[in-house]
Amino acid sequence: MTKEQKLTLLFIIILPIILGFTLLFYKGKDSSISPKIFKKIGLVKISDVIISSENYTKQLKEFREDEAIAGVILRIESPGGAVVPSQEIYKEILKYRGVKPIIASLGNIAASGGYYIASAATKIFACPGSITASIGVIFRFPQYYKLMDKLGINIQTIKSGEVKDMGSPQREMTQKEKIIFQEILDDIHNQFIKDVSKARKINEDSIKALADGRIMTGTQALKVGLIDTLGTFEEACDYLRKILGLSKSTPIVEKKQRPSLLESILSGDVNEKIKFAKNIFYVSGPFFIYDK
Repeated sequence: MTKEQKLTLLFIIILPIILGFTLLFYKGKDSSISPKIFKKIGLVKISDVIISSENYTKQLKEFREDEAIAGVILRIESPGGAVVPSQEIYKEILKYRGVKPIIASLGNIAASGGYYIASAATKIFACPGSITASIGVIFRFPQYYKLMDKLGINIQTIKSGEVKDMGSPQREMTQKEKIIFQEILDDIHNQFIKDVSKARKINEDSIKALADGRIMTGTQALKVGLIDTLGTFEEACDYLRKILGLSKSTPIVEKKQRPSLLESILSGDVNEKIKFAKNIFYVSGPFFIYDK
């Protein structure tokens, strides 16, 4: 082996070691010094009806704390969902402020709880035909007491308080119960308005004028300031890469997603879904949960 060949072989052996120690040094000292080539973009998909926040908040937290993730794309395809999960995801997104950008991309529908979540993002993209807004809360439930009367079925209820069984489908609701429910819904509605106002930096009175439950297209939402710009998912990704100074080849990574309702049913994981369905009444807005 010639001298040149020996030097070449030595170089090939030593170079990876030097690079390895260099990367470890930079990572331990300050991740912001790491070359941009090693940065990635995180992707969190919020889809279907929002009945739980655990999986989404976990993904968001992991991406926020991951030094290799420069920013996050939040893709929303949801008509809304339960109040508390929507609020928990909203608060997790707010934690990105001052840390790294998180861009919301609204799909075919991102309304009610879906918009609640999007409002906390750094910037909101939507297509002209995306259905969004629906800032409101609604509660409804079936009543089958008339059918029970026809069938001759009577259910005896013993309770400790006058309104302990309010919302029962086995009897007509009293006026007092309607007032109590309305007060609860109004309070949740005001929470929704305040959070959107805070996140979007829009006066509460301006939000209230739009918060009658109406849905809007992306074009309409842009005119009233509920979103920031019209654009596709790809355009949202390009925008994020641009503000981060990353190339178009920057990888977009995604954490494992929760199974859909259909997948859960097919896999036999239905106990929680059945329990949830018994105590919740869905409408086009955040869920209002009635737990008997």
